[in-house]
Amino acid sequence: MPHRLVFATRNEGKVAELRELLADLAIDVTSLAELEARAGAQRVPEVDEDGETFADNAVKKARQVSRATGLPALADDSGLEVDALGGAPGVISARYAGAGATDEENNEKLLAALAGVPPGDRRARFRSVVALADETGPLAGDVITASGTCEGQITGSPQGEGGFGYDPLFFVPELGATFGELGVGSKKERSHRARAIRALAPELIAYFQLANAGSSK
Repeated sequence: MPHRLVFATRNEGKVAELRELLADLAIDVTSLAELEARAGAQRVPEVDEDGETFADNAVKKARQVSRATGLPALADDSGLEVDALGGAPGVISARYAGAGATDEENNEKLLAALAGVPPGDRRARFRSVVALADETGPLAGDVITASGTCEGQITGSPQGEGGFGYDPLFFVPELGATFGELGVGSKKERSHRARAIRALAPELIAYFQLANAGSSK
C-alpha cells in the first residue's frame, strides 16, 4: 500500500514534477488542491512565506500544513538566483513582479532587469530546499531538510512552452536547452528540485519505515 504524503503546494506543475521524482518509492502524493476538493474538507490556510531563506520558508510550510492536515507534509521553497542582480529574485521569485503575479509577468520583469546585460554575464541558478514534517507522527517537532541547485544562464527571450515559472528563460549549457524546452519529464534528473528530492530520498524512506513500525505496534 502506498505511503500517503501531502505536498504543501497548489502549483500543479510542482505536483506533477514531484510525482515523477517519487514514482519508484510507492508514495501517494496528494496536493493541497486535491485534498481540499474532497467532500467536507476544509481549506488549508495560506502560509505566509516571510522567511529570509528558502529553508526558512520550506520548514514553515511543511510544519503548518502537516499540523493543519494531520498528515506528513513535504514542502518546497525554491527560486531563481541571478548573479548580475545580486542573487535576485531569490526568495521572492514567485512574487517578483508583485503579489499574485503570473509567470509571464515575472519573466517580463526579469528580462527588463537584465536589459543590456551581455549573455556571458547572465549566470544564474535555480535553488530548492525541501522539508518533511509530521507534527503528529514520529518526527514530532523535528523537520528533515535537503537542498539542490542547478546552474545555468538567463536567455534573452522565452524558449519553449513546457515547465512553469522561469523555465522558458533558464538555459542549461550542458543540456543545450531551456527547462521550458525540456518540460517536466525530461528535466527530472537535472533540476534543482530533483537534486533536492534525491538528497532527501534516503531520509524519506527511513521516515516511512519508522512510521510503519510505530503503526504496527
